Amino acid sequence: MIPPGMTPEEREALAAEYVLGTLEAREAAAVAAALEHDAALAEAVAAWEARLAPLTALAPPEAPPPGLWDRIAAALDPAPVAKRGWLAGLLDPWRMGAIGGTALAAGLAAFILLRPEPEPRMMTVLLSERDQPAWLVEADGGGLRLASLNPRPAPEGRALQLWALPQGATAPTSLGLIPAEGRISVAPSTIRPSPGMLIEITVEPPGGSPTGRPTGPILFIGRLAPAAGT
Repeated sequence: MIPPGMTPEEREALAAEYVLGTLEAREAAAVAAALEHDAALAEAVAAWEARLAPLTALAPPEAPPPGLWDRIAAALDPAPVAKRGWLAGLLDPWRMGAIGGTALAAGLAAFILLRPEPEPRMMTVLLSERDQPAWLVEADGGGLRLASLNPRPAPEGRALQLWALPQGATAPTSLGLIPAEGRISVAPSTIRPSPGMLIEITVEPPGGSPTGRPTGPILFIGRLAPAAGT
């Protein structure tokens, strides 16, 4: 059930999480049901869908070719050896090609089965101190990406710096200064994204924090969570 009497800020945050797919299945189902009779929530969800549509390029869909497993299974079914003898069968050029194709398919199947699973995709929305959504963060095995939902330039003469604080860590790690266009990509070698990791944005001097630690106030903060379907 959607709690009655939500504030506009709570409704915005709920709509954002629903569109991003970070809600649990039961919560997402409750929101989907509420959309039929809650016009304000439906409007907020529609606004978030329109707002986030340009960001789909951050996570291009990747799906295996249709019928891949069926083709592998069919290729692994060896043709019967002719009764004229195993040597004659092996010398048959057509059969040699079939055996080679079967071996190749078997190698492909082994490669696919032994290939490590892709790391799960995580997301969060960084909120302001008034719980206003401001930034979208996406992370996976390819690193971390930040995009502005509502362009918010740094205060005059200052800079916005991005930080990550993994669970159990005693101090955050700088992920770099945020450029004026409000987008930044962080290589996986800088830090390994993990569920529960805090992502923060602080106000710092023009060249960034001189100490390697946040020196200014935290303007935006969020915690990485697995995206739906991962």
